[in-house]
Amino acid sequence: MKLLYAPTSPFVRKVMVCAHLTGQAGRIEWLASAAHPVNRDTRIAAHNPLAKVPTLILPDGRALYDSRVICEYLAEAAGDTQLFPTGPARWVALTRQALGDGLLDAALLARYEHTARPAEIQWPQWREAQLVKVQACLADIESQADDLPRAHPSIGDLTLACALGYLDFRFPELDWRTAHPRTAAWFSVFNALPAMQATLPHDA
Repeated sequence: MKLLYAPTSPFVRKVMVCAHLTGQAGRIEWLASAAHPVNRDTRIAAHNPLAKVPTLILPDGRALYDSRVICEYLAEAAGDTQLFPTGPARWVALTRQALGDGLLDAALLARYEHTARPAEIQWPQWREAQLVKVQACLADIESQADDLPRAHPSIGDLTLACALGYLDFRFPELDWRTAHPRTAAWFSVFNALPAMQATLPHDA
């Protein structure tokens, strides 16, 4: 398997954490790419019409995207039933995944407003509206932090962790821990898991 990726992408990190948790990280060849909201990378576009990472290329040449699809594929390939549980726990896991992905979508839009849009056409109110969503997501995570596992995560738990890690990486000025102490306590334990430490984001 080959994965088109970027070391800074939190959605790529989701896939990498899943690969480590399911024992498949060593089976994946990591292909560097330059995904960008404006400048289209033809290396990705050749396999994914959205030209987004992560994109997983299977041995038969088929491509899977986005992170939600790839993570579920990796879990099924490994026979892992913890990441994507069945019954009522599945809906909890998928809803937490949606919460974490939504936080990341808003955070990325806020970042792109400063890093991808020319200064003369930036829209501060748009960026602030995205950060309001981030704060609302943080409040929701805080309300359920005592129920989040310290080990053996579902896809929802690890998505929340990747989202919090992205805030640390790109939005340290938000100081999210101060207003969300229960979330901070959970994250300090969860982030120490080997799969999380092996996938810490970094600028190329």
